[in-house]
Amino acid sequence: MIAELVAELGPLWHERQQAKLASRPRQRRVGAGAKHRLVFVDRLLATLVHLRHGVTHDVLACWFGVDRSTITRAIGEVRPLLAERGCTIGPGVRLRTLAEVVDHLGTGEQTGIIDGTEIRVRRPAAGRKDRDVFISGKNKQNAVKSMVITDGEGRVLWCSPTEPGSCADITQARQLGLVKLLAGGPVVEILADAGYQGLGAQTGGRVVTPPHRKFNDWVRD
Repeated sequence: MIAELVAELGPLWHERQQAKLASRPRQRRVGAGAKHRLVFVDRLLATLVHLRHGVTHDVLACWFGVDRSTITRAIGEVRPLLAERGCTIGPGVRLRTLAEVVDHLGTGEQTGIIDGTEIRVRRPAAGRKDRDVFISGKNKQNAVKSMVITDGEGRVLWCSPTEPGSCADITQARQLGLVKLLAGGPVVEILADAGYQGLGAQTGGRVVTPPHRKFNDWVRD
């Protein structure tokens, strides 16, 4: 399949690249100067991986050893070629709110996975009143965090707005209204880590977390 796409789309890509170069005012002949660091086969593979798995441009840039802008430009060039061939992306399901995610999981009888993720940020300017709330208790660094929900296959369904790093995972889930949505909504199973212990009792067992371990049990181990 890849070989067929390369044989069919490769010449079209090269033809359009040459036409683009020829249309510009030039001091050197077409073909002179630096060559592409990312050949067409790699451009096609990067585009297919991005479309199939949602891999970010930054990660693809690391894989192929090029700048992020090169990946962005490559995907922008190859996607129209795939679309002209009939390789288009279906409309799929677009989930904009946490309520839509819960309904989606319930309708499809799917298991969801919830977790918090932190992104390190610069320390807020001195004198800012809420400066200290950005310090994460887990990583001891300035950060913002989001709550992410995926399905059982690991596909990202929803990512929340950010909160300062000091906000606990369970607190953020409550503030987003997850408890209310699960307690009064469809029967959904959400898997979570120990940071969400307590939500199971508040949601009728819909949030499943590891069992709470007593300190004495940990000492004996």
